[in-house]
Amino acid sequence: MRTLRITTVGNSAGVVLPKEILDRLRVGKGDSLYILETPNGVELTPYDPEFGRQMESAERIMREDRNALRRLAE
Repeated sequence: MRTLRITTVGNSAGVVLPKEILDRLRVGKGDSLYILETPNGVELTPYDPEFGRQMESAERIMREDRNALRRLAE
C-alpha cells in the first residue's frame, strides 16, 4: 500500500500518481480519468462508464433489430 499526499495545484488540490500506477491504468499526461464511487470507496478508471452503458444499449438494439439493420445495409 502506498500513501499519497494531497498537494496544492493552482486553486485546487491534487495528488501525484506514481508512474507504476499510470502504467497500470495505461494513461499518461493529458489523458482523462473517471472517478467512480463504489461501496468500497473511490475507483479511478480510464474508461467512461456512461460510454460503456451507451455501448451496451447499442449492442442490445443491434441484436434485437439485426434483420432490419441487415436490410438497411443492402
